Amino acid sequence: MAFHNTAGSEFDQVLVQNKQYVRVLVLNRPKQLNALSDRMISRLLELFLAYEEDPNVKLILLKGNGKAFSAGGDVAAVVHDIREGNWRLGANFFEKEFILNYIMATYRKPQVSILNGIVMGGGAGASLHGRFRIVTEKTVFAMPETALGLFPDVGSSYFLSRLPGFFGEYVGLTGTRLDGPEMLACGLATHFVPSTKLSLLEEELCKANLDDLLNIDKLFDKYAEQPVLKEKSAYRKLNIIEKCFACRTVEEILSALEKENAERNDDWISAAIESMKKASPTSLKIALRSIREGRLQGVGQCLVREYRMVCHVLKGEVSRDFIEGCRAILVDKDKKPKWKPSRLDLVSDNMVNHYFSKVNDEAWMDLKLPARSNLPASAMAKL
Repeated sequence: MAFHNTAGSEFDQVLVQNKQYVRVLVLNRPKQLNALSDRMISRLLELFLAYEEDPNVKLILLKGNGKAFSAGGDVAAVVHDIREGNWRLGANFFEKEFILNYIMATYRKPQVSILNGIVMGGGAGASLHGRFRIVTEKTVFAMPETALGLFPDVGSSYFLSRLPGFFGEYVGLTGTRLDGPEMLACGLATHFVPSTKLSLLEEELCKANLDDLLNIDKLFDKYAEQPVLKEKSAYRKLNIIEKCFACRTVEEILSALEKENAERNDDWISAAIESMKKASPTSLKIALRSIREGRLQGVGQCLVREYRMVCHVLKGEVSRDFIEGCRAILVDKDKKPKWKPSRLDLVSDNMVNHYFSKVNDEAWMDLKLPARSNLPASAMAKL
């Protein structure tokens, strides 16, 4: 079903369809590629909390209107607040978003996310923590934050660190785009369904016996296909990714990639090198440490730590790369950010450590996650 209502209220930005025991939630800012606004996040949080307590709701299906599921969080609004001297307003946005991510990751009912199009950044946070992640031939996934002077957040240090080998470091540092088959292969997605079959799947899902997860699994298996991984996919080169991205520092990773590239001259290696050289040096260093720490932490711990990190980014004491990245990529679109510090060797360990410390501000508090009754996260349940 197509939706064309793009008015400004929070109720219009998330459309709701009641179908027996299923609630279909549609992200509805198609002109903005369903970038998550503060209103959308508030509304999703309200709906998820209400549905968890409602015995008439057995499953939530989340999808996007238009050609994107969600291209990310509405960071332009956050940057505007920082420029006005209100970094705390930006912090409030991330606080709400991270709480939504946590609710999804620990949700007692199955969440089905239909990722038929672009899914990036905050869009990944609103989907990949759920139980079922359906991709199609139209899916394009990326965590492009290092190019914006940010770092992969929304709990991605949890789900990226759990990908095979060091594939998560590769995806998080380079911001590389993955298609549906690659997402399925690495475990970010649970099923691949051709887009032409989605309406039939949804129709059948709304009529199915939803008391048993096995029934849902069987239904997805009926529509799912095993897609072919493209010949040039980096996922076919996990051995090289392992060799390079297992290195201890960003400098060593780049050096290892350059050595491999000199020997092989593979497109994906040169693209990885180019992406990392264009990204914020500070972002690369904090992103690598974040993913590494995420391997040893639960989803809640990851979100609490990422909230500290994001508040430091917003305050801009060590680096103001986030404002500069948004200027270069989203506002002026000259794609020529002037990073400060400008080189990896100028980003010291002390500077990196600062992002992982408590924020020195009297009014600031660590992220307080709501108490949950089923703490084993459903996130990445198939990994």
